[in-house]
Amino acid sequence: MIENENQEVRVDKFLSDTIEDMSRSSVASIIEDGGLLVNDKLQNKKYKLKIGDKVQFTVPDPVEYTVEAEEIPLDIVYEDSDLLVVNKPKGMVVHPAPGNYKGTLVNALLYHCKDSLSGINGVLRPGIVHRIDKNTSGLLIVAKNDFAHNRLAEQIKEHSFKREYQAVVYGNIKENGTVDAPIGRSKKDRKKMCITYENSKNAVTHYEVIQSYGNFTHIKCILETGRTHQIRVHMASIGHPVAGDDVYGPKKVITKLKGQCLHAKVIGFVHPRTEEYMEFNSELPEYFRKFLQEIQQ
Repeated sequence: MIENENQEVRVDKFLSDTIEDMSRSSVASIIEDGGLLVNDKLQNKKYKLKIGDKVQFTVPDPVEYTVEAEEIPLDIVYEDSDLLVVNKPKGMVVHPAPGNYKGTLVNALLYHCKDSLSGINGVLRPGIVHRIDKNTSGLLIVAKNDFAHNRLAEQIKEHSFKREYQAVVYGNIKENGTVDAPIGRSKKDRKKMCITYENSKNAVTHYEVIQSYGNFTHIKCILETGRTHQIRVHMASIGHPVAGDDVYGPKKVITKLKGQCLHAKVIGFVHPRTEEYMEFNSELPEYFRKFLQEIQQ
C-alpha cells in the first residue's frame, strides 16, 4: 500500500528503489511483459503512484544462466591445488549479474581453472569466497574446491582473515582512528548502504594516516569486518569520503579516477589444508600512484 512519501513517484523508479539488486531497466522490461498491476489493473512504467494504491509486481522465475569461460588475462599472485590469490584490476566485475554476464573475474577464472572451482556459491559465483567492488582494485582469494571454500569462509566469519586497504580520501585527517558503526541497506536508495541500527550488521574499520596533503589524505584501512561498501560508507560518515567515489562522495566527482581510489593491498589467511599462515602484499596500481603524484604537487 502506497504511503505519502511515494506519492507522484513513477512506479518503475519506486520498484527499482525498493527491490534489492534490480535495475530500473529490468523493472521496465517486466512491466512491459505485463508484470505490473496497480489496483488490480495493468499499468505502464510511467504510472505515478497515488496514496492508497495497491501495487502488485510479479518477478518471473530466473532463467538458468550458464557462465561462459573467457580468455581474459589474470594477474595471479599465488596458486596451488586449493586456491588462488588474484590481483583484480579496477573496472572488472567479480561475478556475473544482470547487465554484466561477460568480462567478469569469474569468466576469466573458468577459462584458467576449467572445472577446478568450488561450487558452494552456485553457477554464477564459482570459487568466489569474498568480493571487492567493481571500481576497487586489489587482492582477493578464490577457492578451487568446497573444502578450501568452507575453511576460508570460516576465517572470514571469525574475523581472522586479514584485509588491509589503502585509499585516498577527501580532507585533512591528522590522527588515526576507528569507525565502529553498523551498516545496512538504505531505505531511501536500495542500491546504497548506510549506517543504521535497523536490519544491519556490526562493522568496524580502523584507519591510519600515511600522509596528509591538505585537501586529501592517503590512509591505510584495516577491516575487522567485511560489509558491502564498508570503507566507503564509514569514511563518508566521518566527512572523509574516498576520492572518486560517485556514490558516497561529493556530487562533483574526480572523473579521471573512474571510480573510488581504493586498493585491497594486503590479504592474510591460514591455508585451508596446510594450516600455515600466508600473507600477500600488492603494489599500488598505476591509477593510484598517478593520483598520489598529482596531490603531492
